Amino acid sequence: MKIVCAYSGGLDTSVMIPWLKEHYGDAEIITYTGDLGQGEDLEAIRAKALRTGASHAVVEDLRRPFLDEFVMPALRAGALYEGRYHMHTSLGRPLLARRLVEVAEEHGADAIAHGCTAKGNDQVRFEIAAQTLAPHLRVIAPLREWDMVTREMEVDYALERNIEIPITKEKPYSIDWNIWGCAIECGEMEDLWAEPPEDVWQMTKDPADAPKGSREIVIGFQSGTPVSIDGEQMDSVQIVEMMNKICGDYGVGRIDMIENRVVGLKSREVYEGPAAIPLHLAHAELERLVLDRSTAHYKAKIAQDFADLVYDGLWFSPLRDSLQAFIEHTQRFVTGDVRLRLSAGLAQVTGRRSPYSLYDEGLATYSDGDTFDRRTAEGFMAIYGLPYKTWGRVQRRGGY
Repeated sequence: MKIVCAYSGGLDTSVMIPWLKEHYGDAEIITYTGDLGQGEDLEAIRAKALRTGASHAVVEDLRRPFLDEFVMPALRAGALYEGRYHMHTSLGRPLLARRLVEVAEEHGADAIAHGCTAKGNDQVRFEIAAQTLAPHLRVIAPLREWDMVTREMEVDYALERNIEIPITKEKPYSIDWNIWGCAIECGEMEDLWAEPPEDVWQMTKDPADAPKGSREIVIGFQSGTPVSIDGEQMDSVQIVEMMNKICGDYGVGRIDMIENRVVGLKSREVYEGPAAIPLHLAHAELERLVLDRSTAHYKAKIAQDFADLVYDGLWFSPLRDSLQAFIEHTQRFVTGDVRLRLSAGLAQVTGRRSPYSLYDEGLATYSDGDTFDRRTAEGFMAIYGLPYKTWGRVQRRGGY
């Protein structure tokens, strides 16, 4: 049997390789690692996979397709799960699943395997994507099969077999990091009243240690996609990396939230998005400037539906694809600049401009130059209030 295993080099996937060989008839294991910008040594990961028992290890840089094909469409959608989470993990899984399936087909594998837990969201994202793209491939989920029910038991298993692992029993954090953000779970954070320990944060400084004062940056957008910082044109990787550095230094982008998982339970999630959160803020502000009221309000509803689909592992669904078409149409005129002021833990909009702005100063002003015809308001109020006036005249007599 030949199995292509999604491999990060973390605790679960480090244990998976020997476990799969032990329980699947000495199966041939091929590992796949996609670099989404997690800042790790790819060659070291490849070497570790081979030392642990893999016959072949595929490693590749996916930062650009991750941002261009998944992150930026979600940014243009304004997709934040439950209004807060920028879904850095949710957006990375469909790309990794797609490449996992492609590598499996290239190597003539019988199955793919992932290191997702039985009560996590990622099992849904990997498996639904795989079923959609390659229904003939078997999917193996060792964490749903093995008897190691705690991370401490996995650590013991690894230590008994001299498997290199990146955590200890003293710091049993689960950290999922890519260029779009970071998620930290487990350990003390399972106590909802406990503040996350300072050593769990990976991408942001403590706001208390942020530079004094503030800094302003200008984000340039073209058709809903960020294309420049302070007037300098950049590609998606350069923009996100620079935003991570600048905003991370100011402690911007920390999230501590209670989240509703796909499988039905609530969990405490600690996230970082030093680039993601300010970019979502800037994009939303530019949309307020250029979208008409009806489209803006309707798109906000679509944004939540889009976020739910991504979070629920349905990136490759027909509905997500169809919603994307609507979203891209709305982004034709989302072009312009947004100025943000960064200070300790905060990003605030201080300016916005666009050649497609629907803001008319003459109509909006209460000073000299006012071009609004006040005489039209009387007729508008009569028509707008007519159904309520009728209701008040007829039904209020019934005492309601």
